[in-house]
Amino acid sequence: MLIQSDVMDIRRTAVEDLDFVLEVEQDELNRHYVAQWSRGQHKASLTDGDFLHLTMLEKTGERLGYVLISGLQDRNLAVCLRRIVIQTKGQGYGTALLPLLTEWIFTQTEAHRLWLDVVIHNHRAQHVYQMAGFTLEGTLRECLKMGETYETMQIMSLLRHEYES
Repeated sequence: MLIQSDVMDIRRTAVEDLDFVLEVEQDELNRHYVAQWSRGQHKASLTDGDFLHLTMLEKTGERLGYVLISGLQDRNLAVCLRRIVIQTKGQGYGTALLPLLTEWIFTQTEAHRLWLDVVIHNHRAQHVYQMAGFTLEGTLRECLKMGETYETMQIMSLLRHEYES
Protein backbone atom coordinates (compact mmCIF):
# COMPACT_ATOMS: atom_id res chain seq x y z
CA MET A 1 0.00 0.00 0.00
CA LEU A 2 1.17 3.48 -0.79
CA ILE A 3 -1.06 5.16 1.82
CA GLN A 4 -3.01 3.62 4.70
CA SER A 5 -5.49 5.10 7.15
CA ASP A 6 -8.22 3.88 9.48
CA VAL A 7 -10.78 4.55 6.75
CA MET A 8 -9.12 3.37 3.53
CA ASP A 9 -6.04 2.06 1.80
CA ILE A 10 -4.59 3.59 -1.34
CA ARG A 11 -2.41 1.64 -3.74
CA ARG A 12 -1.08 2.02 -7.24
CA THR A 13 -3.64 1.13 -9.87
CA ALA A 14 -2.98 -2.14 -11.69
CA VAL A 15 -4.03 -3.07 -15.22
CA GLU A 16 -6.60 -5.37 -13.60
CA ASP A 17 -8.28 -2.29 -12.06
CA LEU A 18 -8.92 -0.54 -15.38
CA ASP A 19 -12.40 -2.01 -15.94
CA PHE A 20 -13.40 -0.58 -12.55
CA VAL A 21 -11.71 2.77 -13.32
CA LEU A 22 -13.60 3.12 -16.60
CA GLU A 23 -16.88 2.04 -15.04
CA VAL A 24 -16.62 4.61 -12.24
CA GLU A 25 -15.42 7.35 -14.59
CA GLN A 26 -18.33 6.77 -16.99
CA ASP A 27 -20.96 6.48 -14.25
CA GLU A 28 -23.85 8.92 -14.58
CA LEU A 29 -22.92 10.59 -11.28
CA ASN A 30 -19.30 11.19 -12.37
CA ARG A 31 -19.12 11.70 -16.12
CA HIS A 32 -20.42 15.28 -16.00
CA TYR A 33 -17.55 16.27 -13.70
CA VAL A 34 -14.67 14.19 -15.07
CA ALA A 35 -13.03 14.30 -18.50
CA GLN A 36 -13.34 10.87 -20.10
CA TRP A 37 -10.20 8.91 -20.89
CA SER A 38 -9.83 5.77 -22.95
CA ARG A 39 -8.50 2.51 -21.53
CA GLY A 40 -5.29 3.21 -23.46
CA GLN A 41 -4.81 6.61 -21.81
CA HIS A 42 -5.33 5.15 -18.34
CA LYS A 43 -3.02 2.22 -19.12
CA ALA A 44 -0.28 4.55 -20.41
CA SER A 45 -0.47 6.64 -17.23
CA LEU A 46 0.30 3.55 -15.13
CA THR A 47 3.88 3.51 -16.43
CA ASP A 48 4.42 7.23 -17.11
CA GLY A 49 6.79 8.68 -14.50
CA ASP A 50 4.95 12.00 -14.51
CA PHE A 51 1.71 10.32 -13.35
CA LEU A 52 0.57 8.50 -10.26
CA HIS A 53 -2.60 6.48 -10.83
CA LEU A 54 -4.07 5.24 -7.55
CA THR A 55 -6.95 3.02 -6.50
CA MET A 56 -8.80 3.66 -3.24
CA LEU A 57 -9.91 0.62 -1.23
CA GLU A 58 -12.17 0.09 1.75
CA LYS A 59 -10.54 -1.85 4.57
CA THR A 60 -12.49 -4.86 3.26
CA GLY A 61 -10.58 -4.59 -0.03
CA GLU A 62 -13.57 -3.32 -2.00
CA ARG A 63 -12.61 -0.59 -4.48
CA LEU A 64 -13.99 2.87 -3.69
CA GLY A 65 -12.63 4.93 -6.56
CA TYR A 66 -9.46 6.18 -8.14
CA VAL A 67 -7.11 9.16 -8.09
CA LEU A 68 -4.96 10.57 -10.88
CA ILE A 69 -2.02 12.81 -10.06
CA SER A 70 0.29 14.41 -12.63
CA GLY A 71 3.23 16.78 -12.63
CA LEU A 72 5.54 14.54 -10.61
CA GLN A 73 8.34 15.50 -13.01
CA ASP A 74 7.29 19.13 -13.43
CA ARG A 75 10.34 21.42 -13.31
CA ASN A 76 8.27 24.07 -11.52
CA LEU A 77 7.40 21.55 -8.78
CA ALA A 78 3.69 22.01 -9.47
CA VAL A 79 1.81 18.77 -8.93
CA CYS A 80 -1.72 18.48 -10.30
CA LEU A 81 -4.49 16.56 -8.62
CA ARG A 82 -6.15 15.69 -11.91
CA ARG A 83 -8.92 13.46 -10.68
CA ILE A 84 -10.60 12.09 -7.64
CA VAL A 85 -13.41 9.79 -8.75
CA ILE A 86 -15.39 8.07 -6.02
CA GLN A 87 -18.01 5.42 -6.62
CA THR A 88 -20.09 5.85 -3.45
CA LYS A 89 -21.06 9.46 -2.78
CA GLY A 90 -21.93 11.05 0.54
CA GLN A 91 -19.94 8.68 2.76
CA GLY A 92 -17.09 11.10 3.55
CA TYR A 93 -14.48 9.31 1.45
CA GLY A 94 -13.45 12.46 -0.43
CA THR A 95 -13.11 14.41 2.81
CA ALA A 96 -11.00 11.60 4.31
CA LEU A 97 -8.92 11.19 1.14
CA LEU A 98 -7.78 14.76 0.54
CA PRO A 99 -5.61 15.17 3.67
CA LEU A 100 -4.00 11.79 2.95
CA LEU A 101 -3.11 12.87 -0.58
CA THR A 102 -1.84 16.33 0.39
CA GLU A 103 0.30 14.85 3.15
CA TRP A 104 1.77 12.27 0.78
CA ILE A 105 2.47 14.86 -1.93
CA PHE A 106 4.13 17.36 0.40
CA THR A 107 6.15 14.76 2.34
CA GLN A 108 7.09 12.33 -0.43
CA THR A 109 7.75 14.77 -3.29
CA GLU A 110 9.44 18.14 -3.60
CA ALA A 111 6.20 19.78 -4.74
CA HIS A 112 5.93 23.50 -4.08
CA ARG A 113 2.36 23.76 -5.36
CA LEU A 114 -0.55 21.34 -5.47
CA TRP A 115 -3.26 22.48 -7.83
CA LEU A 116 -6.46 21.24 -9.40
CA ASP A 117 -9.32 22.33 -11.56
CA VAL A 118 -12.94 21.67 -10.72
CA VAL A 119 -16.09 22.07 -12.80
CA ILE A 120 -17.80 25.25 -11.64
CA HIS A 121 -21.07 23.48 -10.79
CA ASN A 122 -19.40 20.75 -8.68
CA HIS A 123 -20.14 22.50 -5.40
CA ARG A 124 -19.57 19.39 -3.27
CA ALA A 125 -15.97 19.05 -4.49
CA GLN A 126 -15.31 22.79 -4.18
CA HIS A 127 -16.42 22.68 -0.55
CA VAL A 128 -14.13 19.72 0.21
CA TYR A 129 -11.16 21.51 -1.40
CA GLN A 130 -11.85 24.76 0.48
CA MET A 131 -12.10 22.89 3.79
CA ALA A 132 -8.71 21.31 3.02
CA GLY A 133 -7.10 24.75 2.64
CA PHE A 134 -7.14 25.14 -1.14
CA THR A 135 -7.43 28.72 -2.44
CA LEU A 136 -9.48 29.73 -5.46
CA GLU A 137 -7.09 31.20 -8.03
CA GLY A 138 -9.33 31.88 -10.96
CA THR A 139 -11.82 30.73 -13.54
CA LEU A 140 -11.29 29.25 -16.99
CA ARG A 141 -14.46 30.04 -18.89
CA GLU A 142 -15.87 27.31 -21.15
CA CYS A 143 -12.46 25.67 -21.43
CA LEU A 144 -13.42 21.99 -21.45
CA LYS A 145 -15.70 20.37 -24.01
CA MET A 146 -17.71 17.57 -22.42
CA GLY A 147 -20.12 16.06 -24.89
CA GLU A 148 -21.81 18.90 -26.70
CA THR A 149 -21.30 21.55 -24.01
CA TYR A 150 -18.37 23.58 -22.78
CA GLU A 151 -17.65 23.53 -19.07
CA THR A 152 -16.21 26.36 -17.01
CA MET A 153 -13.50 25.31 -14.56
CA GLN A 154 -12.17 26.87 -11.39
CA ILE A 155 -8.48 26.60 -10.54
CA MET A 156 -7.59 26.00 -6.89
CA SER A 157 -4.23 25.43 -5.23
CA LEU A 158 -2.41 24.76 -1.99
CA LEU A 159 1.20 25.89 -1.56
CA ARG A 160 3.77 24.00 0.49
CA HIS A 161 4.12 26.81 3.08
CA GLU A 162 0.32 26.90 3.46
CA TYR A 163 0.26 23.15 4.02
CA GLU A 164 3.09 23.38 6.56
CA SER A 165 1.51 26.20 8.60
